[in-house]
Amino acid sequence: MSDDRVIQTPHTTVIERRGGGGVLIGLAVLLAVIVGAYLLLVRNDSEVAKNNAITSAAKSVGDTADKAGAAVDRAAK
Repeated sequence: MSDDRVIQTPHTTVIERRGGGGVLIGLAVLLAVIVGAYLLLVRNDSEVAKNNAITSAAKSVGDTADKAGAAVDRAAK
C-alpha cells in the first residue's frame, strides 16, 4: 500500500506599507498649476481693462479735439 502524505508549507504574504509622499507631491504640483493659471488669467484681464481704459480716454481726447477744431473754424469765419 502506498501512504499518501500531505506536506503543508506555510505561505506568508508580506505587504509592505508605502508612504503617501507621492500623492502629496502630486497634489502640491496640481495646486501650484491651478494658482499659476489663475494668476495669469487675472493679469490678462487686468491688461485688457487697462487697454480698454486707455482706448476710451484717447477717443474722448480725440472727440474733444474735433469739437475744439470745429469751434475754431466757426470763430475764424
